[in-house]
Parts: sequence; C-alpha cells; structure tokens
Amino acid sequence: MTTRRKIRIWLVLFLIGLVLSGATAFPLEHEVRWLHALLDGSPAPRVLIDWIARVDQGITDTNDKYPFIMYGTDWLAFAHLVIAVAFWGPYRDPVRNIWVIEFGMIACAGIVPLALFAGPVRGIPGWWTVIDISFGVFGVIPLLIVYRLIRRLTREEADNQTVAKKPLQPIKTGG
Repeated sequence: MTTRRKIRIWLVLFLIGLVLSGATAFPLEHEVRWLHALLDGSPAPRVLIDWIARVDQGITDTNDKYPFIMYGTDWLAFAHLVIAVAFWGPYRDPVRNIWVIEFGMIACAGIVPLALFAGPVRGIPGWWTVIDISFGVFGVIPLLIVYRLIRRLTREEADNQTVAKKPLQPIKTGG
C-alpha cells in the first residue's frame, strides 16, 4: 500500500469521526432523550444515569423555554462540518497541506485545557470532563499518524525527484 493511500485511509477515519460529532449535535435533544430512556433501568452506573437524566432535563427545559439557545449547538455542528471540509486539502495534496493536520493537532490539544477549565465552571462532573478530554486524545492519534506519513511522503517525493534529475550515464561498451 502506498504512503499516499495510507494517508487517505487515516484521514477518512478521522473525517468520519469529525462529521459524526458534528451531525449528532443537530438532534441533541432527541439523542439525549433516547440515551436517557436506554440507560434508565439498565445496569449502567447510577452516577451516569443520573447525569444523563439531568442533561436530558436541562436540554428539554432550555429548549421549551428558550429554543434560541439550541441555535448554539447548531453552530457547533456546522463548525465541525466546516472544519471537516478543510481536511479535503490534505486528502488531495498532503505535502502542500500538512498545515491543516498541524492545525487539527493543535485543536485536539486545545480540548484538554478547555475541558479542564470550562468543565468545573459549568458544573460538569470530573469523570465527564475526562470523557470530553478523550475526544482530543483519540482525535490526535490518527492526525499524528497522518503527520508522520506526510513527512515520509515528503522524503519519498524528494528522493524520486533526485533520481529523476540524475543524468543518464552512457553505456560503456567493451571496445
């Protein structure tokens, strides 16, 4: 398998996660209600069931009284989809667009301080903050792999250009 193909496979996996994260922010109220119903009465840890019930109630109450607040999650979803579009650049030309991968890795790293700061300020349980941080950790893994593969592709392309620039040597005959 070529280096370019490996890059594309890892990018597609990353993009699937990014697009799913964005797309699932649109129907948030319905998803949380469904998750609450699924967990209620299940053997899941009580702390998880209680937290999801609280989130479900908070989203429902907010959406009933102030539906315009949910417009923020629409923008969150849209932002995920727009960021996903940026990764079309490295898919097409990884070497020239390595900066998009670097941007993505910085964004993944930024999740950690944001979650550690904003989580407690917003009353998010510490164990849920760890789940939020995991998005950055799991997001950066394919990007690090892609970054290393792009560096390898850069070297491969440089080697190919060096070979192509060498003049042909005349064939010496036995005479």
